[in-house]
Amino acid sequence: MNLTSTTFDHLPFSTLFKDFISGNESIHQFFENSTPGFQALLETSDQLEFHQDRSRIVQLLSEFNTGFDAPEITQRQVELFSDPESLAVVTGQQVTLLGGPLFTIYKTITAINTARKLHKMTGRPVIPVFWLADEDHDLEEVSELGFIGQRGTSKISYQLKNFTDGTPAAAELMLDEEYERFVTDVFNELDETNFSEKLRLEIAQCYTKNRTFSEAFGRWLLHLFSNSGLVLAGSNTKSIKQFSASIFKTAVEKQHQLESSLDNATYNLMEAGYHGQVQVQPSNLFYFDTQDHRQKIQFDGTDWSAAGTIWSTSELLADIDERPHRFSPNVFLRPLVQDHLLPVAAYVGGPGEIAYYAQMKEFYMVFGKRMPSIIPRISATLVERAIERISGELPFQWTEYSRRTEDLETAYVKKTDDSDLERLFRVWRGHVEELSRFKSKEIRAIDPTLEASAGKATAIYLHELDKLKGKVYRSVKEQNLIQIQRIRRIQNNLFPNGSLQEREIAFIYYMNRYGVRVWDKLRELLEDETPYTHKKIYL
Repeated sequence: MNLTSTTFDHLPFSTLFKDFISGNESIHQFFENSTPGFQALLETSDQLEFHQDRSRIVQLLSEFNTGFDAPEITQRQVELFSDPESLAVVTGQQVTLLGGPLFTIYKTITAINTARKLHKMTGRPVIPVFWLADEDHDLEEVSELGFIGQRGTSKISYQLKNFTDGTPAAAELMLDEEYERFVTDVFNELDETNFSEKLRLEIAQCYTKNRTFSEAFGRWLLHLFSNSGLVLAGSNTKSIKQFSASIFKTAVEKQHQLESSLDNATYNLMEAGYHGQVQVQPSNLFYFDTQDHRQKIQFDGTDWSAAGTIWSTSELLADIDERPHRFSPNVFLRPLVQDHLLPVAAYVGGPGEIAYYAQMKEFYMVFGKRMPSIIPRISATLVERAIERISGELPFQWTEYSRRTEDLETAYVKKTDDSDLERLFRVWRGHVEELSRFKSKEIRAIDPTLEASAGKATAIYLHELDKLKGKVYRSVKEQNLIQIQRIRRIQNNLFPNGSLQEREIAFIYYMNRYGVRVWDKLRELLEDETPYTHKKIYL
């Protein structure tokens, strides 16, 4: 396993993300640190103020991780939070079945390696934390996996029940008989390899019937990084909700300031030529109704409402005090809950997360807090040996495979066999046009009214010539079918569905091919790498 680094210039990332990576001041004005990198992280670490009861933090995190049967090293890491000098490097995402796409791995590795590097630079205890998005209700996103197949990318979906009255938190969904069908379909999709049986057994240790999506995902993550000291955190427990109640109340009491801060930031982002990642709403809270369905709390300027309940501001504050477990943060409020529970020096995020953090600098200020350093997760493309070999036989840069298949095939023909064809048809067209001009003069001399007909005859001829040219190109494509098939295979591996591999392909696909400990090797390979270039990793 080895790697090369490349810029993000020719890869399908947003302008906002590319400017963030490059340190462009136009975007970095929206973050706490004016430039990216570890020097900024050091400054954030020095300036961090965390005034919570650390013994309480240790208790909450210990209880949380015990629920996932965390290894001893994780519990020792939790104890480090009692040290007033300790810091956290946090990442997180939804609790996707079997771990989800490759970026789950890249986020986790980046958090672990960043924590280790910050520890070496400062001498302070720095703990990598994975925040389970255990209150999100995007059921479709957590229940589908993508795999590389012989004829393109295939999707395996977990068939969820219909929720007619509202959507529960995805993390609370229980694995049932449908999971057995799902995991069978997954392994039917994967090739049988020397690692398949071990992968089945290790997955089965974590994913079993009657466990929730969250419990299974957390166990799987701790299993994969069992020697790293990774700590899990989340907000969907009664004790952590009680601890977070003050954040919820501030979100109500300072609603106008918070909405204004987000509106201003979003407007300024758009004025600077960027985009607002998340639409701003008057309320940043959700409410779990009596069926535990997560409902958006609406605010009309006077009253708050959700699931048939209406509150005045004072009533809502009282309800939060009495039943904080019924309330849930939205995408903007979740980082504040996270930073309330943990001494966060850095958050490791993907391009979408970096984009919504760009809306939040003033939002943090309303809470009297500073935004942590935002570190991009490692972005990578895995290249298997067969793909590397056939890529060398084709006339494309690897980033060009993000283009449409049809465009690549046409470009291949143009780059290889069609230089003579283009000249042939160009000269042919030129001769026809020159001869037509000469003959049109003769026709006009005979009968001026027939000149238009002569022009029409020429146009028909040229049209037929273009059709012939298309047929010749198709013939060339057929003659180069093997290379065209190779183009599709490369594209399917490097840019499945025209997207980045890291977003589309389930990471267990590679575990099945290269071993269940492949991510330990990858973490070591990336240990001294920075996340400010894209990694092309050769397996």
